[in-house]
Amino acid sequence: MINFEALFRISYGLYIVSSGDKNHGNGFISNTVFQVSAEPIKFAACCNKNNYTAEFITKTGVFAVSVLHKDTSPELFGRFGYKSGKDIDKLEGMKVIYGETGVPIVLNDCIAFVECRVVQTTDVGSHLIFIGELVQSEIIDDSQEPITYLYYRQVKKGVAPKNAPTYIDKSRFESGKQSTPAKKYKCGACGYVYDESTEMIKFADLPTDWICPVCGSEKSEFFEIDN
Repeated sequence: MINFEALFRISYGLYIVSSGDKNHGNGFISNTVFQVSAEPIKFAACCNKNNYTAEFITKTGVFAVSVLHKDTSPELFGRFGYKSGKDIDKLEGMKVIYGETGVPIVLNDCIAFVECRVVQTTDVGSHLIFIGELVQSEIIDDSQEPITYLYYRQVKKGVAPKNAPTYIDKSRFESGKQSTPAKKYKCGACGYVYDESTEMIKFADLPTDWICPVCGSEKSEFFEIDN
């Protein structure tokens, strides 16, 4: 038996992992970044193979991690978590500096960052784990607390994008059960679509104070659309 709630008790943070150079870069929201060694200091960042940023990390051999705080805006999560860099320039209009390796580092809602040079890449199936040796690290704002994935889910009412390593397709485990047809609901403000076929929770079961993960609109601003 798999109790999905047990998986959500594993502790994660939320970060922007970015890569590229001064000419072109990209980034995505990650909840899987962690230090793996002390001498030398190395960090691991997990990235879906389909993420545009994976191409940048593979090409440049560098990545940066921006640690986000609890009051991070829904718009930032929307830009880096639910949109593709193949469609928009995610770094346009952002507060970006370039590290010692030339990697773009996003400072919006950031309390600290680390910059790493890739020394090892491991294929783990749907994702790649990039292990990087620390190049530099800085504190940006020591007055804020870092946001955790649990806080994002319980307080911000956020949901995991499909490319996240913690995303769980429950239909794989419930194929033998009868269920009501999945529906789709669209945000009237920004057009984000909540697709029940790819989410763990039916739209009707979301709390009343749930907000759009892209623009922060209230649940009442969503309307059902045809599949």
